[in-house]
Amino acid sequence: MTLLAFLVLMLLGMPIAFVLLGSTLTFIITSGNYRLLENLPQVIFSSLDVFDLLAIPLFILLGEVMNEGGITRRIITAARAWFAWVPHSIAYVSLTSNLMLASIMGSATAQIAIMSRVMTPEMERDGYDRGFAAALTAGAGLLGPIIPPSMVFIIYGVIAQVSIGAMFMGGILPGLVLFVLISGLIAIIARRARKNPAGERKSIPLWRATRSALFTLSIPVVIVGGIAFGVVTPTESAAAATLMAVIIGSVFFRELKWGQLPGVLSRTARNTAIVLFLIAAAKAFGWVLVYNQIPQQVAELLQNTTESPLVFMLLVFVMLILVGMVLDGIAALIILVPILLPVAQQSYGIDPVHFGIVTCMTLSLGLLTPPVGAGLYVASAISNVSLPRITKWILPFIVAACLVILAVIFNPWMVSLFS
Repeated sequence: MTLLAFLVLMLLGMPIAFVLLGSTLTFIITSGNYRLLENLPQVIFSSLDVFDLLAIPLFILLGEVMNEGGITRRIITAARAWFAWVPHSIAYVSLTSNLMLASIMGSATAQIAIMSRVMTPEMERDGYDRGFAAALTAGAGLLGPIIPPSMVFIIYGVIAQVSIGAMFMGGILPGLVLFVLISGLIAIIARRARKNPAGERKSIPLWRATRSALFTLSIPVVIVGGIAFGVVTPTESAAAATLMAVIIGSVFFRELKWGQLPGVLSRTARNTAIVLFLIAAAKAFGWVLVYNQIPQQVAELLQNTTESPLVFMLLVFVMLILVGMVLDGIAALIILVPILLPVAQQSYGIDPVHFGIVTCMTLSLGLLTPPVGAGLYVASAISNVSLPRITKWILPFIVAACLVILAVIFNPWMVSLFS
């Protein structure tokens, strides 16, 4: 009945948080164990009473301040100046801007929304197919959950009780490898996507563009460098980066006005509430699964299937791709990690950071795969491009991401190189 309720509510198009809560209540009612209702509020509250989760609203606030303070625009301007001499330069501008935003924002969906609004029209003016422009923006958005800081890494670290700093450092090399692979894809397919080459565009002085971006580039240095050298925790780095963004946007660029702050704080509060409500709902559903001994059953099934850690990781990879197609990544993370991580550690001796990087990267593919595909729908809506038109171009980027995940599975050292 719980599974049936889950599927029915999903098919009705209810928000995933309400699907999870509805399924939880269905289990309690059908099992007749009403005493669980007494513990449910405590479970929901305790899921949010975690200090490390404070990094989430701070990184969301950081993204909002960057947009209002003109920081995002200067990143794109600098990237355009750096790649002016490269064939298909505007495509590399889009990719590089995504990499730089990923090192600051931590949210793939917000990153895709920003870049779709800015870069899709720019690429179309340069003669590229609008579907390719939107697909490149969505595909490059996969850097968001991999390059630190990453919201999904924070949530995994809280659930698995592993160092969030170690998760951040573990995502650097896989993120850079994905960046290189997407760069190669641009070199291969951008020529076919450019239908009507635009005329010569006015070049931007390299030093002037770089100078304006120097302040911006100091933000990821503070985030990554501060965590890597143990100067700040991930939560403290988010607070420091947000303060820097406010100072840069208001004092140096003079685009962030005090009158804009109420709107910035309002959007931050709304987006934070959405994420935290989803975390609480998924924790309640996961608690019900644990109560029903689902983790033990899954562990027994997997142990009867294979004794090889490598085969186990490949099975998890395939399973998470399928789960990511129908379930929001954060919700899937909170539900599945308490089930799969104990099996990975106790039965197969897999490092929790290695398992976490693979899990987070694989679930992030759900951003680009229907029917959930939040990143795909955001890029489609903001770029005003139909889903079939984007899908025509998006597959190579998904394949590139899968290759990186498989490389991490077969080479665990990739997540410990910068630790």
